[in-house]
Amino acid sequence: MFRYFLVAAILFIPRIHAQTVYEKIDPANVTIVRDQWGVPHVYGGTDAETAYGLAWAHSEDDFHTIQEHILASHGRLAEVKGKEGAIMDFIGQLIFARETVGKLFETDLSEDFKKVLNGYVQGLNAYAEKHPDELFLKGIFPVTEKTMLEGNMLAMTIVSTVGYDLRRIFDGNIINQETAPTPGPIASGSNSFAFNSHITDSGKTFLSVNSHQPLEGAFAWYECHVNSNEGWNMLGGTFPGGLCPFVGTNEYLGWAHTTNYPDMCDVYHLTMHPKKKNLYKFDGQWLKLEPYTAKLKVKLGGIKLPVSKKFYRSVYGPTLKNKHGYYSLRFPSNLSIRYVEQWYRMNKTKNFHEFMTAMKMQGHVLFNTIYADRQDTIFMICNGHLPYRNPAYDWKKVLPGDTSATFWPAKFYPLDSLPHYVNPRSGYLFNTNNTPFNATAPEENLDPASFNPTMGMPDKDVNRSIRFQYLMSQEDRVSYEDFKRIKSDIAFQLPLYTRTLENLSVLQQLDPAKYPDIADAIDVLKRWNGSATADNQQAAIFSMTLQYLIEYLGKNGIMDYNNTIGEEVYVDAVRKAKKHLMKYFGKLEFPLGELQKHVRGDKELPMWGLPETICQMYTKPWKNGKLRSYLGDSYIMLMQYSEDGVKIETVNAYGASNKPGSKHYTDQMELFIGQKYKKMTLDKEQIFKDAEQIYHPE
Repeated sequence: MFRYFLVAAILFIPRIHAQTVYEKIDPANVTIVRDQWGVPHVYGGTDAETAYGLAWAHSEDDFHTIQEHILASHGRLAEVKGKEGAIMDFIGQLIFARETVGKLFETDLSEDFKKVLNGYVQGLNAYAEKHPDELFLKGIFPVTEKTMLEGNMLAMTIVSTVGYDLRRIFDGNIINQETAPTPGPIASGSNSFAFNSHITDSGKTFLSVNSHQPLEGAFAWYECHVNSNEGWNMLGGTFPGGLCPFVGTNEYLGWAHTTNYPDMCDVYHLTMHPKKKNLYKFDGQWLKLEPYTAKLKVKLGGIKLPVSKKFYRSVYGPTLKNKHGYYSLRFPSNLSIRYVEQWYRMNKTKNFHEFMTAMKMQGHVLFNTIYADRQDTIFMICNGHLPYRNPAYDWKKVLPGDTSATFWPAKFYPLDSLPHYVNPRSGYLFNTNNTPFNATAPEENLDPASFNPTMGMPDKDVNRSIRFQYLMSQEDRVSYEDFKRIKSDIAFQLPLYTRTLENLSVLQQLDPAKYPDIADAIDVLKRWNGSATADNQQAAIFSMTLQYLIEYLGKNGIMDYNNTIGEEVYVDAVRKAKKHLMKYFGKLEFPLGELQKHVRGDKELPMWGLPETICQMYTKPWKNGKLRSYLGDSYIMLMQYSEDGVKIETVNAYGASNKPGSKHYTDQMELFIGQKYKKMTLDKEQIFKDAEQIYHPE
């Protein structure tokens, strides 16, 4: 789930696409049913009508963020969000999203999916026409199918590892192929667990959907249910601008995603001509870099300032210049537009065979997928567009950009050659953003040596995977309550460890005699049991120390796995944490929930969790010395499958609506904080019976 990088500076190109003519949807054929939590259940005769209704319902709840998605695809987000928007606008132009969508739209998408996409676009345009007072900028609507696909390509690039390489190029930290490895990312993470009847005491199959995303904004989950007479009946979560659930369940099966980190981006150092401008060597010939001038209006204060910056394109792809030279990037996320069509196909599958047929589209360029169904099948795959790379090169480092030997065509390993598991004897599968070679019982895990090393598959565990395996070692048969307890675990597996800091346990090994000014803080850290519940009395000093460590890592560009840092850095972080707690709270030991808060509007609740606990939460400074939650456990789904169907429980971090005046703006916060869930159903009769509101989108 987020993604903070780059410097601003960038590009406005008006985007006008010809609107393909489709049958105009009659909103009277679409019914939106709001349940007691405000979650929309959208019914249409056709899939296209249902997509229309989803666009309308989502706009009612969060038109603000949907517009940001659209503005970014137009290269105009900076006019609304300033420097933060400029980053998105620049990446959208840098990846040549408009060009790729234009080239592939007619050939790579099926006609029936285009109709559904058009239905969604009609719904957005209808809402915009009816609510002109909610529009940010003129000239954005009506949007087209291509506009939405450009935004999807941008989003997919953001959630991949491309941004980390961009940041290093901008910062000048990539110098040459010997000294500049491509980083693995610091990321918030996600969890998913699937248990089948081999291990459950009820004989049912369990699945958790538990991605860790920002709680608000462009990558925050929106819960929805879509249903049509054409066999579409899916409940789950989507992002602003998404025309279907990206994770969730239908009446037969469900799946979750976690972010994975195979090598998804390659960086090339170009050899430039010593005298002639913008010429680079490739296979013994001098080729010309294609120059582009990025122009953008950036909102600063109350005015919009024009900004421009050059970038280029080589045979490899997007190219940037820094003080060390010219660097090109090549990555799969700007070579495909089939992301959402694959999700739509997955939505409509009814069994494992159909699901795998949808997966073999390989529209998704990344993500682990963890699956379960009512036939007691569980499945996990480390998915991605992984190219056939030349094994003579170290692809984790910056590559020579003067030879076709380092250029890979847009041909990727087939799905069945990627790390995957089906129904292990252990009865469980899991991923917590850790290596796919630790996904089940140790004796059944895949051997990394069986996979081509140029795939760049991650080989590291994280605290959450270590903790999960420890909890599973304590279990024999797992009840549904056990399943929920494991998902809700809020403890570090001692000794302390995170994916980024391998030697975090130094904190509990500090010598108080050596640092008498923080001896009391060291004593609290030594007595802390690793728990991050809101009532834990010793966790606050660790939470605050972690804030300063994360700040240090960000300032020093430490983004990859398994670093060690010096004791002096830990001491400085503890010293700052102690100073902070004494200033604002006057003590070092008090409930964690007094320091950390879950906040929306005027509601403020005590917050559990820390980075890298299974029930994970990142916090940031808020007010009066307190921290507030902003990224981690967000939208959660728990499913129980049997031959009789599926039982569903869900919770969202705040509520179904992002509009402050709505009763559903904060009505799930208490459930979320209490680690409790609301019951959901796919049954149409029950949904209509219990409805809070039933209406047509007009």
